[in-house]
Amino acid sequence: MKAVLEGLPTNIDHVFLPPVSPKDLEEAHPGIQISLTITLSLPSLRVVLKSLLETTRLVALVFDPFASEVLEVAKELQLSPYFFIPTNAMVLSLLLHLPTLDETIPCEYRDLPEPLKLPGCIPIHGKDLINPVQDRKSEWYKLFLRNAKRFPLVEGIMVNTFIDLEGRVIKTLEEDEAGYPPIYPVGPIIQSGSGTDDEDDRSGCLRWLDNQPGGSVLFVCFGSGGTLSSDQINELALGLESSGQKFLWVVRSPNNESANAAYLKNQSHDDPLAFLPQGFLARTKGQGLVVPSWAPQAQILSHASTGGFLTHCGWNSTLESIMINGTLLIAWPLYAEQRMNATFLAEDLKVALRPKADEKGLVGREEIAKVVQGLMDGEEGKSVLKRMKELRIAGEKAKSADGSSTRALSKLASKLANLSKAAMQLMVPIRRYSSRSSSSRSVLKNPLIDIISSFEERVGITNRVLIFIIPTNYTP
Repeated sequence: MKAVLEGLPTNIDHVFLPPVSPKDLEEAHPGIQISLTITLSLPSLRVVLKSLLETTRLVALVFDPFASEVLEVAKELQLSPYFFIPTNAMVLSLLLHLPTLDETIPCEYRDLPEPLKLPGCIPIHGKDLINPVQDRKSEWYKLFLRNAKRFPLVEGIMVNTFIDLEGRVIKTLEEDEAGYPPIYPVGPIIQSGSGTDDEDDRSGCLRWLDNQPGGSVLFVCFGSGGTLSSDQINELALGLESSGQKFLWVVRSPNNESANAAYLKNQSHDDPLAFLPQGFLARTKGQGLVVPSWAPQAQILSHASTGGFLTHCGWNSTLESIMINGTLLIAWPLYAEQRMNATFLAEDLKVALRPKADEKGLVGREEIAKVVQGLMDGEEGKSVLKRMKELRIAGEKAKSADGSSTRALSKLASKLANLSKAAMQLMVPIRRYSSRSSSSRSVLKNPLIDIISSFEERVGITNRVLIFIIPTNYTP
């Protein structure tokens, strides 16, 4: 944390709010834990803001929907509120449309016989919607819905996407009769920094990649917290082996709470790879490399030997795969909004292949081998590669001096600057996001940091920004 904060641009200040300790929430959903933590931090936030108002002309509060309770503070102190959506416009479309869905659909969304039609989006099955809406009786759904109903109350919404990626969705939302707040597509913004010294890894997976043929390796990684069941790990291992393709697999200990996926399971320190099929490591010694728990994803994706990426479809990983090397994708979603992302990638953009699971939710070894071979050696892979390269060029153009995202950011910056001729300050409450997999890699992982830097780097706004860091032991 200290290293990250010391590396921030000089026009960004930070304040640690006092820690809070929500009681009796150990078993609650992480989203509820985070929301309550932020709510309990509001008195401290209010005190700091009121103190600053005595000496500084404050302009705006920027926060993500987890912190929607901050709206009350913004209203009280007459600050302009803005949402930042770190994921894509498809998820934003769901959030804006959710109150209508809640009023008009009587059953669980997952039980709908036909796909849902969200504004501007490809039809999507209810079972593929974001996790919080899968159980409408849950407290997590009620909180999610309450946050969604607050979207009309903000003065603008920044979203981490770009026009050439989701222009249809953005245009549809902007023209909707509901009159949503202005939408600013300011991406692609990917989290900067790998969390470790690249040189420390040269004896590990990067050195192994150095010795592989160009474009020959499938990178398999489910993010910093994604886990699979024992049965699914077994099928994935045997599928990779039988595919005959080279692979680099970042694997975590299994979690058997669901058929194929969960989030955050502690890694065994005795033998971190003991759960793999017997003899698998020996049989695939010349074919692949298995790395327990963590690897430098951005460096792997940028490596010349990496030809494909089997991904959990987290939005940051998706943008990295597009922007770093235009990498071929296999979509394997696990949690949060990842099934929505997978639908978008595979069925709308058609830049990913998505293996089919059986009736129990298990993806078999034969299906895995077929999809891997199709991506790495088949015609499908060639088509995906062409489209990914086009998107990479479009993303770079969006971030350029006259690109669509830079213009959107400039428009917002000018609007904020016009609110005050004095020194402008954006007040940005964010969460401390600590990976449980390794305390040494605890970082401030929030694209808002990059948004703030972009005000100076991409549109020339140099006014001061203050970040509020809300300490929490919970990881969303």
